[in-house]
Amino acid sequence: MRDIPSKNVTITQVALKAGVDRSTVSRALDPKKRALISDAVVKRVEATAQALGYRPNQLAAALRTRRSGAVGVLLPDITNPVFPPIVKGIEETLRAAGCVALVANADGDAASQAEVFEQMLARRVDGLIIATAARDDLLVARCIEQRVPFVLVNRGADARELSMVVNDDRLGTQLAVQHLVSLGHRHIAHLAGPQNLSTGFVRRAGFVAAMREAGLPAGSIVNCTGYSREAGKSGCEKLFAKAPDITAIVASNDLLALGCYDALQGMNLSCPRDVSVIGHNDMPLMDMVSPPMTTVRIQHREMGAQAARVLLEHIASPDRAPESVVLQPTIILRGSTAQPRQAGK
Repeated sequence: MRDIPSKNVTITQVALKAGVDRSTVSRALDPKKRALISDAVVKRVEATAQALGYRPNQLAAALRTRRSGAVGVLLPDITNPVFPPIVKGIEETLRAAGCVALVANADGDAASQAEVFEQMLARRVDGLIIATAARDDLLVARCIEQRVPFVLVNRGADARELSMVVNDDRLGTQLAVQHLVSLGHRHIAHLAGPQNLSTGFVRRAGFVAAMREAGLPAGSIVNCTGYSREAGKSGCEKLFAKAPDITAIVASNDLLALGCYDALQGMNLSCPRDVSVIGHNDMPLMDMVSPPMTTVRIQHREMGAQAARVLLEHIASPDRAPESVVLQPTIILRGSTAQPRQAGK
């Protein structure tokens, strides 16, 4: 029968009930130290602690170790389907280390991002995982200035000596272009992301490089102001105003590609019969849209897990050298790409 929890169960009470020393309880309930004792003792201590309603005093532990066990995660748009798998990878890795993620939406202007940054520091987070970074980012500069351990995820920055976990965005766009060229497309356009973000900038560079490698001009490019379906629709319309002979579009992310679907429908063009479209990210449900979207898949969950790992290592060793992790993308072929339609057919 489960004991009735008291309001302030102590570690000493748990030790007495479990028949072990206080130090054994401390180790058994610490994910970093429980390997020092047997599995049977760990299970007995955990069961006893749960029965008594024991909760570790995190404030006391933070004062003793000068660590809170909390990590701040700054997202640019919490509604964007790209970020949940990144956060899942982060949380899984942190939980295994006995830490917790404090997730905040830090979209919009620099002032709102700075406010979230200060709130995180006020809560004594041990470090930050930043998904909001621009190529020249003020928060990055503040982390360096205040010696806050941090790692960038998904988006990088121009500064080279930073820890970051990103996708090989250049390769991803090159894979998209190579696929379209293999189908016979020659009039390929690019719907680029914001150029102040590494994802938009590097993917555009990959598009230009791949087009040159294929011996094709890379002049049909429109830079979008954001990563949204609305921006994709507007950008696609601008592309066709510039180059009406386009037969394929490489979009810098899936939301922009969905905007292309909307624009093509408005122009009475069919995908992929008239225009092939490729996205980037492989967000959830891209296989369920019509037509199912060919896209570049990114290892988002692994990206989050690696970002958490790198940050935990920086927290443990503050003078550790920066680490850059670049994950490899793959192209996922679906129904939004096909051979170009021959003239008159």
